[in-house]
Amino acid sequence: MKLAVYGKGGIGKSTTSCNISVALSKRNKKVLQIGCDPKHDSTFTLTGFLIPTIIDTLQEKDYHYEDIWPEDVIYTGYNGVDCVEAGGPPAGAGCGGYVVGETVKLLKELNAFDEYDIILFDVLGDVVCGGFAAPLNYADYCLIVTDNGFDALFAANRISASVREKARTHSLRLAGLIGNRTAQRDLIDKYIENISIPVLEILPLIEEIRVSRVKGQTLFQIADKESSLRYICDYYLNIADQLITIPEGVVPQEASDRQLFTLLSDFYLTNKVDITENVNISEELDTLII
Repeated sequence: MKLAVYGKGGIGKSTTSCNISVALSKRNKKVLQIGCDPKHDSTFTLTGFLIPTIIDTLQEKDYHYEDIWPEDVIYTGYNGVDCVEAGGPPAGAGCGGYVVGETVKLLKELNAFDEYDIILFDVLGDVVCGGFAAPLNYADYCLIVTDNGFDALFAANRISASVREKARTHSLRLAGLIGNRTAQRDLIDKYIENISIPVLEILPLIEEIRVSRVKGQTLFQIADKESSLRYICDYYLNIADQLITIPEGVVPQEASDRQLFTLLSDFYLTNKVDITENVNISEELDTLII
């Protein structure tokens, strides 16, 4: 099974991805996590350091694939989760989709791509072009990480559009949404009420989730020493269990930008929600809904 994890930048995709990878490994699955971000820090909490990227390794070898061995690019992290960082082109130059393609090509050359039960692509930010959407070409399921805010749901809606587009030519489904560090879920519920998407899990606003990233450890690793935190791991194990059952998933029909703004603004007005902790919806609407 191949998974692609998407979501708004800074929403916690890498933290979520690493913990899902460990949860799957706890269910006796052989897992490979592929970081698809030029920052190459997706697997940091699994390995404890920034591993060399595939694109850098290829450049060092003048793109001679025959000179690269699995141990040059695949590093084993916590609980046996194998890790790869694709890397990226220089800032302002090149295409992230090309780097993802080269990563998959190399892993296939190394006969590594088919050795895993689960391959998880952790993808940077919103989908704004075909390059960002490239991992969807190789995935069976997309998972979207969001929170209860407007910006994250706007990004989720765009990602849903990408899944729908890719599903025309690929065997791809959206497995569902994952709410990360979400104190409330009223906007999420309003969104899925109108855009039919499953919700895999909603993780509460737990400070230890954020701190785990700073510590460079997964929640599972921290819980090994602090048993009081094991309950957090159960959220990720629940996600893993749902994925292992091979969910049906959906091909979403996203809202238009105008529909989404109207939907969420109407919700705010109807429920008199305090918007001071969210983006300034009224200013957005004045600008975009004319």
